[in-house]
Amino acid sequence: MDRKEPGLEHTVADGVATVVIRNPAKRNAMTAAMWGELPGLLERLAADPGVRVLVLTGAGDTFCAGADISSLRDPEGDPQALAVAAEEALAAFPRPTLAVIRGYCVGGGSQLAAACDLRFAEEGASFGVTPAKLGIVYAASSTRRLVALTGPATAKHLLFSGELIDTARALRTGLVDEVLPAGELDKRVEAYTRTLTARSQLTQAAAKEFADGREDRDAYWARQARSSGDTAEGVAAFLERRTPRFTWTTGA
Repeated sequence: MDRKEPGLEHTVADGVATVVIRNPAKRNAMTAAMWGELPGLLERLAADPGVRVLVLTGAGDTFCAGADISSLRDPEGDPQALAVAAEEALAAFPRPTLAVIRGYCVGGGSQLAAACDLRFAEEGASFGVTPAKLGIVYAASSTRRLVALTGPATAKHLLFSGELIDTARALRTGLVDEVLPAGELDKRVEAYTRTLTARSQLTQAAAKEFADGREDRDAYWARQARSSGDTAEGVAAFLERRTPRFTWTTGA
């Protein structure tokens, strides 16, 4: 990819897939093509057994300033449907997901960040949910996800006003999980993803389903726990004071 052209880049290293939103001319705004590309990219990464964690971030000093507004004037397309499909694909990714945020996280960028399991931000980032500035009806699924993170009052404030909030308020209201000083974000993300890749995928996969509200798989996960050997390995490693070697993987 020409690094000057809008698009999604990705790498996989040490169990961590990193997806980078790149549109330098428009603060990493998502074009219709980028929205359309994301679900397929996530499907391929989910099928890779070497991927244990997914990191979503933006190129340079901005996460994502939203949707490319010019795409909203395309009479042949439905950019909101593309954005919601991308958001849902991200929320459904079967392994832990982490949004790493600098600069603007606005509009469609906030949709993507909210669809991740966790959000780490650098001090100075700005957050906003801006459909009221454009007369857009925010999707019900996106609204419910925002409410689940922040509570109804903050979600309404963000949706009604379209105002930006800073990292302090984002942390206080639950929109982000950690805020790091300038220069410390990458170090924290590296350490945290290293921790995640060392933990049991069995525990993580079950916890993600349960935390996201699924209620019909208790028996399935009980069978997986009995047959996987992860519990026995975890207990043995603890007693022997060594690092556990968990073997269960998604799709096992």
